Amino acid sequence: MTRFNVLLLLAVIASALYLVQVSYETRRQFINLERERNLSQRLEQDAEKLRVLLRTQATHLRVEQMARENLHMSVATPAVIQYLTADGSVPANAPVAASAASKGRP
Repeated sequence: MTRFNVLLLLAVIASALYLVQVSYETRRQFINLERERNLSQRLEQDAEKLRVLLRTQATHLRVEQMARENLHMSVATPAVIQYLTADGSVPANAPVAASAASKGRP
């Protein structure tokens, strides 16, 4: 009977130690889960900020402003348009602005 009681005592102690280990591991996993949820939420907020920034940077007015300032581009007017054929010559029925541009106007 004493052996049986010792065996039961060892089983209870092993069970208690296992319970403590499982509880500790559960807490550790829960803390990691909360940390990852917070990180995910921060990343979603950053992604939304970047989407808003991208939308503001990609507006037509912003693109036109950047083209004018950084690339020194301007709106094409009939005075600067040149019509050419496939061989590179000016066609005979070209608009007046194109023939005026070919006579020395840039």
